[in-house]
Amino acid sequence: MHMGKATLQIDLGHASLAGLRPANEDYCAGVTPDGDALENKGVLVAIADGVGGHAHGREASEYCVRSVLSDYYSTPDTLSIAQSLEKVIVAVNRWLYSHSRKARETAGMATTHSAVVFRGRRYTIAHVGDTRVYRLRNEKLTLLTDDHVWAHPEFSNVLSRAVGLDANVSIDFIEGELEVGDVFLLASDGVWNALDSKTLVKLLGSSDGLEDVAARITLLATQAGSSDNCTALLVRILGLPPDSLRDNVASVAELPLPPRLRPGQNMDGLKVEEVIHDSRITILYLVRDPATDQRCVLKTLHPNADASDIAAIAREEWLARRVINAHFPQVLNWPQRTCLYYLMTWHEGATLARHLELGRRYTSIEAADFAVRMLKALKVLHRMGIVHRDIKPDNLHLGADGHLRLLDLGIAASRGLDEEVSSETGNPGTPSFMAPELFKGVAASESSDLYAAGVTLYYLLTRKYPYGEIEPFQNPRFGDPVPPARYRPDIPEWLESVMLKAVSREPSERFETAEEFLLALERGAQRPLFVARRTPIFKRDSEMGLKLLAMASLFANILLLLLYLAKK
Repeated sequence: MHMGKATLQIDLGHASLAGLRPANEDYCAGVTPDGDALENKGVLVAIADGVGGHAHGREASEYCVRSVLSDYYSTPDTLSIAQSLEKVIVAVNRWLYSHSRKARETAGMATTHSAVVFRGRRYTIAHVGDTRVYRLRNEKLTLLTDDHVWAHPEFSNVLSRAVGLDANVSIDFIEGELEVGDVFLLASDGVWNALDSKTLVKLLGSSDGLEDVAARITLLATQAGSSDNCTALLVRILGLPPDSLRDNVASVAELPLPPRLRPGQNMDGLKVEEVIHDSRITILYLVRDPATDQRCVLKTLHPNADASDIAAIAREEWLARRVINAHFPQVLNWPQRTCLYYLMTWHEGATLARHLELGRRYTSIEAADFAVRMLKALKVLHRMGIVHRDIKPDNLHLGADGHLRLLDLGIAASRGLDEEVSSETGNPGTPSFMAPELFKGVAASESSDLYAAGVTLYYLLTRKYPYGEIEPFQNPRFGDPVPPARYRPDIPEWLESVMLKAVSREPSERFETAEEFLLALERGAQRPLFVARRTPIFKRDSEMGLKLLAMASLFANILLLLLYLAKK
């Protein structure tokens, strides 16, 4: 199958024969999307071989391949390929294992499974069992997978791993670079047991169509005496996209930076109404489309921005486009774009920080309600594998429509982004809202986001920070957080406990997920948490036990010495 110009282009073919077996328990298939799905998810092909000797081997292999192929494309684009494949294969394993234990006739229902995703200029393999993935490059055949089998004196191979075999499944992930002309072979053991490498090199090196090559491979394996089902799925790389991350950074980098704009000026059919925000790197304009009278936010860079700034805004736009949710401003398409910027929906209102500046004093109920809505937004990001890294009142916008929206994905981190773009070192963010571990160089995580959410709730009620204000480049020391009721005696005890847990110095003592944090707020006084107001002395000083023991030993020695002297 050929795909569009300047994108990944492949040819695909497959064949499967039952051979000497009464039924074919192998199954293979592929998905060859186009457009955004091709760019973000790539081409996915998979093969499975139902465990022999079980009546439901074919059902297991087909269910596994079909489920992985359909569910993979439903996972968030912000997850890495390996994370997406693991997510769906683990779910399939859970279902097969559970199903195989329901009845005697389905006992042992399992399957091998090998899947390959081709995206951009790379491939990712997810492999369980003894189906194999080979690559032919420059007439050299390379086996990319390992067989998961036990040595057995009576059988040629006994599977040590298979999807559905155990409650938990261990998956091998293999990644590599693609080259034009590469040919990939996904083969069941009926093929690779019967055909040697020399024969495979000759067959795979043919210039014939891959459907014909696959048919020839399975037929030759059967004729060579294979006693098993024979299945071959082939992929040939015909063309590769430019060497860039999802083409996004490269395409954005080609756009010129716009000049600094003034109210009343026009650009790409948009009229500038005012400058909303002007920082060291970015500028936000309120613009209007005269044709529809729609107002929106235009985010761009200063004219002197460098390559890293351009990569960062391209990355930010890519992330923001994928967060389609009412808790966030939405990115708008603007085909007339000729300069480097992107558009977002505009919402009347102000940030919670601005409301505080204007003298607004929030009640415990109001602040807890904001926290609930903030955590619902965080839950969306964390499920997509995104860490915001800058939760604070300045980034929480209360619209005139009553909706609370989480702003600014400018420094957000996504586990699905390639290192090429996510090359930033250190932990960016606002120091007073950063978790203690971040100052030690630990990477930001969902836990540090939840810590910042706790500090935000604390600040909304007290206008103070639990550990005091932290200045940039300061190396703070964290003792016990100040109980918020010291600043606001009207804060209920249950809410104070929730806040103190959220801003715990140790990540292990905080809420593990946004859902857990949410649940504590929603339960409120009905099921309050118990949180110690002060850290036990042994936790505050890990060496205190040794110090006390040394003091006791010294005291005992002095006492013995005095007794000895008294006797003399």
